[in-house]
Amino acid sequence: MREALAGSGMGIGVALPLGYLIARSDLAAAALQPYIAASQAVPAVALAPLLALWLGYGLLPIAVLCALLVFFPILVNTVLGLRALDPEVLGAARVDGVGWSGMLWYIELPLALPSILAGVRNGLTLSITGAVVGEFVMGGEGLGQLLSVQRQAADTVGLFSTLVMLALLAAGLYGVVRLVERFAQRD
Repeated sequence: MREALAGSGMGIGVALPLGYLIARSDLAAAALQPYIAASQAVPAVALAPLLALWLGYGLLPIAVLCALLVFFPILVNTVLGLRALDPEVLGAARVDGVGWSGMLWYIELPLALPSILAGVRNGLTLSITGAVVGEFVMGGEGLGQLLSVQRQAADTVGLFSTLVMLALLAAGLYGVVRLVERFAQRD
């Protein structure tokens, strides 16, 4: 969970501002989107050994791997949510004198929040996969490492129980974000 949550934080921290930049700048969209899309063709299993070489072993490379998996769905949903905003609402706010920061915090972010949270929901579930893949390749002390040990020991019952635990963790993270979404919809 540590790796998954740390990676999710990093992925969210990069995806949200980059998503805003891409949604609001045609130049940034044209320059960045092809490379971002191409980055999704590289399997996480192939990146893990490179991250271990560059960053060493431990929490950081596994968290970075999780961040790479979390990043894309959050970025895409952020861009879609911001681009789908009603231009008349944005125009009316500009006429009323709302500045850039006011537009972002009081209009764009609240209106795009359902889409952004849908990306976060998907990204958080993928962070569990990233942590497991990272521990498979780079070692660690979590459930991914436990799966490796159980696989080597041909422990079928242990493998199934660990897979169920991973599914429950992913479902739990999904549920937490759904609660945040419901809370945000009430306001």
